[in-house]
Amino acid sequence: MHKQLFGKTGYQISPLGFGSAPVGFLKTDRDKAGLMLNFMLDQGVNLIDTAAMYEGAEALIGDVIGHRRGEYVLVSKCGHKIPELPTAPPFSPDAISATVDRALLRLKTDHLDVMVLHSCDLKTLQKGEALEALVKARDAGKVRYVGYSGDNEAAVYAAGLEDVAVIETSVSIADQHNIDTVLPAAVSNNVGVLAKRPIANAAWKDLSTQPGFYKNYAKVYTERLQKMQLNPADLGFPGPPEKAFPELALRFTLSQPGVHCAIIGTTNPDNAKSNLELVGKGTLPADVVEKIRAAFLAAQGDGKWVGQT
Repeated sequence: MHKQLFGKTGYQISPLGFGSAPVGFLKTDRDKAGLMLNFMLDQGVNLIDTAAMYEGAEALIGDVIGHRRGEYVLVSKCGHKIPELPTAPPFSPDAISATVDRALLRLKTDHLDVMVLHSCDLKTLQKGEALEALVKARDAGKVRYVGYSGDNEAAVYAAGLEDVAVIETSVSIADQHNIDTVLPAAVSNNVGVLAKRPIANAAWKDLSTQPGFYKNYAKVYTERLQKMQLNPADLGFPGPPEKAFPELALRFTLSQPGVHCAIIGTTNPDNAKSNLELVGKGTLPADVVEKIRAAFLAAQGDGKWVGQT
């Protein structure tokens, strides 16, 4: 799998990254998760994304691929309360410092390549204490680069901060607001961009089939996609929608200027293999991208469809 420069970090990363939210929230069997993670590494995927709040995901990653630490860029997220320090408020310096130290232990590493603030609001970000705590961890060698995970105004603000090297933000066929706001700011400042929920939680599927922890996001995306009235066949992607939409969605996200990597969480080996094949096809033709963009703008009307945090 080809690699590209990840903004100012200097890392070379794959356009497809492994997201560990399902591994944590769905309490995936250790052996099954281990097979999946090692398979992805074997195929050249070298960006692993996790978070303190993905129950058990950090520890599982450390257990099953910690011995291959030199093969991947490791990203985690922090800021929320943790049981080990229940009195520390969210996004306080104490909570962040303790979460970084805990992540190092769980992930069996002496450093995190990237640690990002996990979707704090703009006011918290502007206050500065949370980011300063991460910078302190960076200066101590525990973290190589710091960043922000979120959307809309907060992500635009974060992308303009000198210490922020990475932004993780929502970009998909059903979540296009950040394409016009966050991505230009990131490109201007050479910030690495990870696209979260790049296939819009498979919004073309029946909502009743969505896992519990995805339902809130999937509901919004499903409603948006229905209003957009996209027909893959009209865009040059014939065949059953359940086959055409994944390709259309993933390649659309990777077609956006500034996006370096699409983070997809799956515990299904067949889906993982399919995603690898789709990435290999490259970006979408420009006219197809424009038609999808136009459908989004027309469907939202006067009410702005902002990024889902």
